[in-house]
Amino acid sequence: MKHIDFYLDFISPYAHLAFEQLPRALQGLSYEVTYRPILFAALLKHHGQLGPAEIAPKRDWTYRQVAWLAAQHGIALQLPAAHPFNPIGLLRLAWACARQGAPNRYVTETILHHVWRGGEAADDPARLAALTATLAPAHDPASDAVKQALRSATDEAIAAGVFGVPSFGVDGRVFWGFDALPMLRAHLVGGAERAALDEAWSAPAGVAVGIRR
Repeated sequence: MKHIDFYLDFISPYAHLAFEQLPRALQGLSYEVTYRPILFAALLKHHGQLGPAEIAPKRDWTYRQVAWLAAQHGIALQLPAAHPFNPIGLLRLAWACARQGAPNRYVTETILHHVWRGGEAADDPARLAALTATLAPAHDPASDAVKQALRSATDEAIAAGVFGVPSFGVDGRVFWGFDALPMLRAHLVGGAERAALDEAWSAPAGVAVGIRR
């Protein structure tokens, strides 16, 4: 059985799509998943990037694409009332609910649905309070231990080579994005599919760095 680390931030619509699609994408395979909520903004800062929603034309394209992808794959998705928003409260809530090292699928799903279903404000204090009551976290989301759990998960993701969300870590490889699910499946399936993936994986080694900005 293969182990997959699923790195996500609830602010990402692609994380919602990938979460919903993952069981179908990997149907018939033997695997287990650890859900690892991380702060996407920290990845952007580390790598010196802007988020998609911080670039006006890219922001519009992102919302168009995720709406189209959701419809194509039969995934329920409604954009929240405002985006981007501050996801810290939701991320800390997820880690506060971790009873066995990491948040489980139910907690992750409930928070993603809070954001990406219904079209309401994801960071509304009253809604966050109601969500907290529903999930009944084992720890105080405002505690130092929970804050440190989020920081540690984010730092570990960066150390593992994660640069965006959603990402899937398995066997030392990082697969980035909703559209990487077929590549992830090929890695897990093995055989000819894995051989083709291994060949593609080595492609960067043959390309020299050109100009730098």
